[in-house]
Amino acid sequence: MGTPKRLATTPRAANGTNIHEYEVSLHGTGLAIGIVMSRFNQDIGEGLLSACIDELKRLGVGEDELAIATVPGALEVPLVLQTMARSGRFDALIALGAVIRGETYHFEIVANDSCRALMEVQLASQIPIANGILTCEDDDQALVRMHRKGSDCAQAAIEMANLLRAIRETT
Repeated sequence: MGTPKRLATTPRAANGTNIHEYEVSLHGTGLAIGIVMSRFNQDIGEGLLSACIDELKRLGVGEDELAIATVPGALEVPLVLQTMARSGRFDALIALGAVIRGETYHFEIVANDSCRALMEVQLASQIPIANGILTCEDDDQALVRMHRKGSDCAQAAIEMANLLRAIRETT
């Protein structure tokens, strides 16, 4: 695919009314993106990361605008994302990893608490976080989902960074 089209990020009158609608923009040029990947279930994490980086670059994010940190597991991801958010360097953040159901209740704790913490960091920092921490029943489910989810997270991070920028510029 070629260079992505820049879609409008400014409000437009919707259907001839005075209601403003913000257009979706997947134009990543000039955006700084931080990625934190859990090394637990590393093969899945690496698949997510590869797909995510490929999509970020396809959408115009420069390699010099990417920063990647790895952590032991999903519960450590939010702390590093929070540190990245507080740095003021990033327009959007991405969490990657896989929590795969085992025989104990630990799966629910890790899945629920990592997701809750990501949301808390996002809301407190006002920096969008794309949640790419898969929660799957088994390895096969994770393998099937990892490439699509990595790509989806790249798109969500760029879209949200552009949307928040457009809202801030028009308010």
